[in-house]
Amino acid sequence: MSLIRDLHLTHPAWIWAGLAAALLAAEISTGSGWLLWAAASAAVVALILVFGQMPVAVAVMLFAVLVIASTLTARRYFPRRQRQAGEDINDNIARVVGHEGRAVGPFQGGLGRVFIDGKEWAAELEGDGPLEAGAKVRVAGVSGARLRVRSV
Repeated sequence: MSLIRDLHLTHPAWIWAGLAAALLAAEISTGSGWLLWAAASAAVVALILVFGQMPVAVAVMLFAVLVIASTLTARRYFPRRQRQAGEDINDNIARVVGHEGRAVGPFQGGLGRVFIDGKEWAAELEGDGPLEAGAKVRVAGVSGARLRVRSV
């Protein structure tokens, strides 16, 4: 431990630069987006220590303040992108929204089955009126495990 203390006393900027590099490496390996701001804050403290001296406690406090400020600023101005509906290629229900198909049999009480993209799906009819077997439908949305369809 005395080696790190001695190194910090003689070359404090290198300790902070090493911390910044370690945090950046952890960020690259995880991709979380949170360690980037801590790495940048450690780099700023390292740059300040290159041009001047400050006590360890002040450097740690400056680092903490910079991490909090940069993280809150990043959350405010760089919000995470929200995934749009139907963007997941593995979601086989959401991907059929907008596709056309045919009713397998007559819909009764607004419920029935449709054949779309080679599969048979449970469906509910949007709007009024009967839907006969073989009628063309278009998928308007998803309601639980059922497709919401409209007559075309």
